[in-house]
Amino acid sequence: MKYNSPKFKKWLDTLQQESWQLELIISGFAIYGLFAAYEPLKLKAITSNISGVEQFGTIWAIALICCQIFTFNLIIHVLLRGLWIGAIGLRYVSGDINYASLNYSDKFTSYLKKKVGSFDRYIASLEAYCSIIFAASFLMIFYVIGFFTVTISFVLIIQSFELLTFLPKWAIRTIIITFIIPFFLSSIIVFIDFLGQGFLKKKKWTSTLYFPIYWVFSKLTLSFLYRPLAYNFLDNKLGKRLSFILLPIYLIVVIINTLEYKSSNYLNSTNYSSQYQILSEHYDNLSTKETYFINIASIPSKLIETRFLPVFLLHNKEMEDFIYDKNSNLIPKDDNRGFQSSTTNGIKSGFNDAAGIKDSLNLKEYLKTVNEIYKIHIDSNIYLSDFIISSNAKDRMGFETYLNIKNLDEGKHILTITGPTKENKLDSESKTIEKVLVNIPFWYFPENISSSNTQNNRIAADTILTN
Repeated sequence: MKYNSPKFKKWLDTLQQESWQLELIISGFAIYGLFAAYEPLKLKAITSNISGVEQFGTIWAIALICCQIFTFNLIIHVLLRGLWIGAIGLRYVSGDINYASLNYSDKFTSYLKKKVGSFDRYIASLEAYCSIIFAASFLMIFYVIGFFTVTISFVLIIQSFELLTFLPKWAIRTIIITFIIPFFLSSIIVFIDFLGQGFLKKKKWTSTLYFPIYWVFSKLTLSFLYRPLAYNFLDNKLGKRLSFILLPIYLIVVIINTLEYKSSNYLNSTNYSSQYQILSEHYDNLSTKETYFINIASIPSKLIETRFLPVFLLHNKEMEDFIYDKNSNLIPKDDNRGFQSSTTNGIKSGFNDAAGIKDSLNLKEYLKTVNEIYKIHIDSNIYLSDFIISSNAKDRMGFETYLNIKNLDEGKHILTITGPTKENKLDSESKTIEKVLVNIPFWYFPENISSSNTQNNRIAADTILTN
């Protein structure tokens, strides 16, 4: 069926009259699915960022934002559509508004007729708002996706320039700056045109200058997927009005979500622990929830009752770079870090039987280097570590060791781990420095073995006498 045939147009006219039923069905299922998907998406975003896979973290963050926008719009749509159905039901019972039966004064009657008008006009307005908001729900999601595709493209292009290692650093910086300035200015121009609902396309001279920029960014924002919907939305007066209303509402919602109540000038939650403050992410028993992940290192709990202390040190890509800096013999010919197929890895291991011996020798040297660059202190005393490869309860890869603390005094102590980190400066390149990576307070109160044995003997004796 051709899109311009009378039969197709008649079918569309009939379908749009009954579209409200499909809207409610889709909205109901979509809201249920979005509420169910919110926590898994949030967990995926947190897991990806903490695991060091920022690319996937960005994708999940985009999906989470789209989920929030879609949910907000669909809830508004369902509420308005419910009000529309209620108005139709009331019209069936009561008909139009009879202002004469209200017996108001002429002043109020004329005012209400002007401002409220016909009840049918009210129903028609609700119908228009419902249909436009339903379409705007999908359009706003595409706008968010377009914003992030531009951002991701910008980052990927800069990273590709940094791979030109055969050029001197000053040349790479010059190329990046030469690219950043026009790209940034073009982004601002496109955003201004977006806020102005295409005013740069109206004048002949501005449209001529703006067209190349528009063409490039239309590809980056994937606008070919939603361009007809966008322009059909903007050629409607009600659509234009809603586009001005919805964007500020989204900003207000974001600001409200960031608000928090501060009850003290001194006590507040921070992202680090010290001798004065505890962070739950450094204790395994406090990080059992799916959304809680350890940060840098962890110990079993705040209260240690055993005469040994397990310590888990989280692994990340930056840590391996420091290991290569310390021991250049460990630098492989091919850097296999990143995304790989498990099938390819299986084929490689199957054809290379001698790789196991070589890997075990490198692994021994690798762990030796880890124990050299990461130092563990309890209070002011250094403890020799014997890190081996391990994973925690949430399958996070890292290194684990056990410290002998039987001679430690009872009471509060501070576990400190020092190691290399990058110091970022605006006026110079980042350099590696030694720094305290984490401070973890704990209390050491070992179990009283002798008293426990005495109590057990007493219970046994009482049992014998009773029998």
